[in-house]
Amino acid sequence: MQHRYRFLLGAVAVLALGACASIKDQRGYIVDPVLTDSIQPGIDNAQSVERTLGRPTFVSEFGRKDWYYVSINTRQKAFGRPQTKDQSVMRVSFDPAGNVAAVDRSGVDRVVRISPDGDKTPTLGRERSFLEDLFGNIGTVGAPGAGGGSGDNTGGPNGS
Repeated sequence: MQHRYRFLLGAVAVLALGACASIKDQRGYIVDPVLTDSIQPGIDNAQSVERTLGRPTFVSEFGRKDWYYVSINTRQKAFGRPQTKDQSVMRVSFDPAGNVAAVDRSGVDRVVRISPDGDKTPTLGRERSFLEDLFGNIGTVGAPGAGGGSGDNTGGPNGS
């Protein structure tokens, strides 16, 4: 009987400790420093970059056609939100002939943390109470001059 309780207690302890472990996640491009360091401005072109690094994470839509390779490492504790622990962005710029003009790198220092203000979105207009919202249209539907079915056919939708 004691062996059952010890086994059950051990199983609960293992499950509890397993639930506290953080989940690590790699998103985007998997960075290989040897390959990324081998891209050289003035030597490589778009075709050699694609052969070395593969297809980019995304290509800029406006202006120059820069290629971006994005890698994000996140960790998530039990019942928590994922937190960015490491980020790497490599931008490969090309000249008009398709040759590599520049290679720029940035990291997690460029990540912007946004904290929204409260749980409401400010809107234009006046503040109305619940009762005003509920009973605000009483008397306006079908009232003379309001354009609703008052029974007279003297005017169109624009009052003419």
